Amino acid sequence: MSSFDQLGLAEPLVRAVTEHGYTIPTPVQQQAIPAVLAGGDLLAGAQTGTGKTAAFTLPILHRLSQPTDKRGIRALVLTPTRELAAQVEESVRTYGKHVRVKSMVMFGGVGIHPQIVQLRGRVDLLVATPGRLLDHLQQRTVNLDNIEILVLDEADRMLDMGFIRDIRRVLAVLPKQRQNLLFSATYSDEIKELADGLLNRPERIEIAPRKATADLINQRVYLVDRGRKRELFTQLIEDGAWHQVLVFTRTKHGANRLAEQLSKGGIPALAIHGNKSQSARTRALSEFKSGDLQVLVATDIAARGIDIAELPHVVNFELPNVPEDYVHRIGRTGRAGSEGEAVSLVCIDEYKLLADIERLMKRKLEREIVSGFELDPNARPEPIENGRRHPQTGRGHGHDKPAQAGHGGPAKHHGARAARRPGQSASNRSGSR
Repeated sequence: MSSFDQLGLAEPLVRAVTEHGYTIPTPVQQQAIPAVLAGGDLLAGAQTGTGKTAAFTLPILHRLSQPTDKRGIRALVLTPTRELAAQVEESVRTYGKHVRVKSMVMFGGVGIHPQIVQLRGRVDLLVATPGRLLDHLQQRTVNLDNIEILVLDEADRMLDMGFIRDIRRVLAVLPKQRQNLLFSATYSDEIKELADGLLNRPERIEIAPRKATADLINQRVYLVDRGRKRELFTQLIEDGAWHQVLVFTRTKHGANRLAEQLSKGGIPALAIHGNKSQSARTRALSEFKSGDLQVLVATDIAARGIDIAELPHVVNFELPNVPEDYVHRIGRTGRAGSEGEAVSLVCIDEYKLLADIERLMKRKLEREIVSGFELDPNARPEPIENGRRHPQTGRGHGHDKPAQAGHGGPAKHHGARAARRPGQSASNRSGSR
């Protein structure tokens, strides 16, 4: 297995990576770094948690740190969310601390004037969200005439969020001769179409989701009536003494409501989503990472960029409409060799979504029912509303029709004695596999 100093990176970059605690590059880094250094276009399939940020920031820093008389912004990284933009630029500063490369991050939700002031100084590498970058282009406060390298990070997410027009408007003002790097967790038809129009004979890299991570994640499914999810979630937190829990809902409204209800019940919780101010999102993330905040409730899009080394619990309060999002969600626990637990609270409306997730993962998830939360035999599925909409068609990515009751097989029912309490190991549970 190669080390970072065997990938062709300048010594100051290898030194910064080593100081940060990394010695062995991940698979995507081993393949992408030499490809980017070679100067050609790249199409990389890699999910969050694979080390993809360093896979493009390190070789770009190497390129930009070489002696040159070129001026202005030479590299542009486009990301779908503020949090991810901030995380990428933080990585640039961390890995580039021993080289003379000036970076800047810009996103909406904060004042534009300080960004205009910063753009008047030296900026070699710019990390931006599409909307705010277009604001600057319209005001003619940013010059992209000297861009040599363009990165589209999490391109699938940007398309899901409806940024394709914004991306095309940015592409239209960039120099035609440049290196293009496209990173995407999934390859939809839209991604293939974007890649075909953007990339010139790209090198292709595809990194499968890390199986080791999935093996370290204890995935649990609790079947529960839709009206009792919060009650069960609260019991799981209290019985298991969970101290740092990342919870996912499908909608911003659902995130707000759950955070408010938990806080009123004595469990410190905050929500993050696109409607929150940047300062509120930053504060919530900071409190959660430090351990001061017990529960962080997030939507899928707002959670991009959350990277906590040893996050013990991820909870799907609601299953996502898109099965791949389940993999993204649970991949935030069980990182860096630590064990993690991913819990899904599934009501009758979501049985079809659960079956779709199992089909994607090619594995069956064992269902359980906690004592005291037996299912209402008269419950009927209802349509799942406010799912994520396709930006072009307006139709949901997932299933707008109600799932059929019973789809996905029977649950394992735990009576008063056999009910597993959170924190109890699977090996101690009666009848577990």
